[in-house]
Amino acid sequence: MYQKKSGRFVSRLTRSTMAMIMAGGRGKRLGALTEIRAKPATPFGGKFRIIDFPLSNCVNSGIRQVFVLTQYKAHSLIQHIQRGWGYLRGEFGEFIQIVPAQQQVDESWYKGTADSIYQNLDLVREHGPEHVLILAGDHIYKMDYGPMIAFHTENNADITVGVIQVPLQEATGFGVMTLDEQHRVVRFDEKPAKPQAIPGNPEAAMASMGIYVFNSDFLIKTLEADASNPESDHDFGKNIIPDSIGNCEVFAYPFHDVETKAQSYWRDVGTIDAYYRANLELIFVRPELNLYDMDWPIWTYQEQLPPAKFILDDPGRTGKATNSMISGGCIVSGASVRESLLFSSVKVDEGTELLRVIVLPEARIGKKCRISRAIIDKRCQIPDHTVIGEDLAEDAKRFTVTEEGIVLVCPHML
Repeated sequence: MYQKKSGRFVSRLTRSTMAMIMAGGRGKRLGALTEIRAKPATPFGGKFRIIDFPLSNCVNSGIRQVFVLTQYKAHSLIQHIQRGWGYLRGEFGEFIQIVPAQQQVDESWYKGTADSIYQNLDLVREHGPEHVLILAGDHIYKMDYGPMIAFHTENNADITVGVIQVPLQEATGFGVMTLDEQHRVVRFDEKPAKPQAIPGNPEAAMASMGIYVFNSDFLIKTLEADASNPESDHDFGKNIIPDSIGNCEVFAYPFHDVETKAQSYWRDVGTIDAYYRANLELIFVRPELNLYDMDWPIWTYQEQLPPAKFILDDPGRTGKATNSMISGGCIVSGASVRESLLFSSVKVDEGTELLRVIVLPEARIGKKCRISRAIIDKRCQIPDHTVIGEDLAEDAKRFTVTEEGIVLVCPHML
C-alpha cells in the first residue's frame, strides 16, 4: 500500500510530470448539447466548463506543463482556454498549450485515445518529462495527482490507472479491473456486458477513471508498437492497458485511499441524465462537490458581469429564488425560481415559474412560463406562456426527453 510521502518528494515528482488532456471527444450521449461544442467545452456548475476541472487539478497539484489535445468542434473550447488559462509563466517552463489535431500521421484524424497521444509524441520527446499523466477532458472531479504519481514511482510501475468503485449495474460503461492484494491489475475488461464485482462487495465494480500515469520511455515504446499493429483500435482501454497486463507492471490507484486537500469527488457526466443530476446536486445544502472550497479552487475564465438581481415585489409577481444557485449577470424579474441552477446572464421574466431547471448562459425565458425538470441550452429564447415538463409526450414532439423524464431544449428546437 502507498505510504504518504513528504510534500517535497511529491512536488519533485509533479514538477517532472507533463500532462496531456484528451479533449477532442464529441460526447454523443449528450445529444444536442454537443452538436455545437466538444464535450469538454460544455458549461457546468453555473460558471465553469467541464475542461476547467482537470486543468484546475493539474495546476493545484503542481503540474504546470499541460497540453490540451482538441479535435471535434473545438472553437469554443480553444477560446475558453485562451481567455482563462493563459496566466502561467513561460519563462519558468510553465504552460497550458492547445494542440489541435494536425493529421500528423497518414493524413488521418485521431483513430482512438492512444493514437491521439501517439500523434503528439514529439511533444514528449521535446520536453523530456520523467512521467506523462494522461487525462480525459470530460469528467467532473477533484483530485490531487501528486500522491498517484508517488504511488506509481514507489511501485516501480510502468502504468498506473486511477480507479474508483461504481455500482455494478453502471459498470458496463467503464473499463473494469480486477486487482490483487498489492493493487496490481490482473484483468481489464473494456465496457463488459457482465462486469466482474469487487471481491467482498457484489454490488460494485472497480472502474477506470480514464487517468493514466506512464513512464515516458515506456509510453513512447508502447505507442510506437501499437501504431504499427493494424489489428489495434489504438485505444488505451481496448488495447494498451489489457495488452500490458502480465507483460508489464500495471497498477491501480484507488481514488479514495489517500487523504489530500482535494475532495474525493468524481462524476462521469456522459449522458443528459447524468449531466442534469450532477449540476442539480450543487444546489443541495451540503453537496458532495464543494465549489466554495478555497483549499482546492476550480479556476475558470471569469466574465466581467454585474451581480445577480431580483426585482419586483407585487402580488403574483415577486422576483425570488429559493434553494437555488444564481450566477452573475442574471435578472429574475417578478419570477419564481426554485431548486434550480441559472448560469451567467440568464433573464427570467415576470410570472414565470422554474422548478428544478438548469438554464445555461444567456438564455431568455419569457413571461408566465411554467418549466420543470429541464435543461435550457445556451442562448435559448423561450416564448411567453411556454409550458415544459408537465406533459412529456407533448414535449417529445419538439424537444429531447430522456429516460428519466428530463427535457432538453436547444435553440434549434424552438
